[in-house]
Amino acid sequence: MMRDGYDAWVAQYLHCLNLPVHETGHIVFKIFGNRVLHSLGGSLFQIIMPLVFCFALWIKPRDILGASVALWWAFENFIDVAIYIEDALHMKLTLISGGTGAEAPYGFHDWNFILSEMGLLLKYDVIANATYAIGYVGMWLCVLWGGWSLFYYWFYQRNS
Repeated sequence: MMRDGYDAWVAQYLHCLNLPVHETGHIVFKIFGNRVLHSLGGSLFQIIMPLVFCFALWIKPRDILGASVALWWAFENFIDVAIYIEDALHMKLTLISGGTGAEAPYGFHDWNFILSEMGLLLKYDVIANATYAIGYVGMWLCVLWGGWSLFYYWFYQRNS
């Protein structure tokens, strides 16, 4: 499964769950009236929504395991976004529109637009690699945090 990377069935399943959150982010961030922020809103919302769940689970019910799973989901979204960033220059991924974003005049690729507007399009690979690194390191830290919370519960809170 790890070997298959983005083509693994788990990654594809998670992508299908993340996609509606991404598209909702475009709608939410459109209210700011800035085209770059509107385009960035999808990717931002993918990361913000799981963080909302993480803090909601961590603060009130003190569900540390649930919070670690929600935070893992946020970091998993970094991987989903990194794949999109990595495609910014070549635009070969099939997008929700059915195209790749390279089709003129109607094609649109969020990260091609964002990085072009910021003058960073040729740095897409560095940005994508950093985003991948944040995602993978964060996911592993969340697994450790979740494991610690289970250990703590089992040995210190279970009999209380």
